[in-house]
Amino acid sequence: STLIFNVNRFNAPLKRYRTAEWIRTHQPTICCLQETHLTHKDSHKLKVKGWKKAFHANGHQKQAGVAILISDKTNFKATAVKKDKEGHYIMIKGLVQQENITILNIYAPNTGAPKFIKQLLIDLRNEIDSNTIIVGDFNTPLTALDRSSRQKVNKETMDLNYTLEQMDLTDIYRTFYPTTAEYTFYSSAHGTFSRIDHMIGHKQVSVNLRKSKLYQVLSQTTVE
Repeated sequence: STLIFNVNRFNAPLKRYRTAEWIRTHQPTICCLQETHLTHKDSHKLKVKGWKKAFHANGHQKQAGVAILISDKTNFKATAVKKDKEGHYIMIKGLVQQENITILNIYAPNTGAPKFIKQLLIDLRNEIDSNTIIVGDFNTPLTALDRSSRQKVNKETMDLNYTLEQMDLTDIYRTFYPTTAEYTFYSSAHGTFSRIDHMIGHKQVSVNLRKSKLYQVLSQTTVE
């Protein structure tokens, strides 16, 4: 299973402890964290027993920040790592049981998120293939169904969806649950729920996962 978790600031010891407990309870194979708010000097603070393989992207200030943790039970060997200096994304390439895999973990900015993600996908298009899994806090719903208000998506999100389509990428959750309304974020300011944490994959991979029924994603709700 893959865990997508916006930890919403990771500097408090109690929050790090609770996050580690949550990970140990759910036992994911891959754990992707967003909004860690760690700096380069703080990377040592992210330690979870049983997940020694940890890859970080942190800025110089306590903002953004992403990390990928891989269970010690998984035979993973990293071959390449690419990260954003501001801590908005990290991409790792490697081998799992001699099979190629690429994991891209994104924390999009609060403003201009669809445009940011679209440009990032375009910039990394030569790195993205059928073995790529893209996860993270996109800070934007992808469809009207991803909002409790059922508000239509804007032009920037439509452009992002078009880019995903052109790259043969699809929302894996929607492959399994095309009509389900499930949310990962609550905005107290607007009193609305939305699904802004996503897992994107190649269309053929999504079809294979659906046939094999090997899919599980755990998302933690974040509160504004």
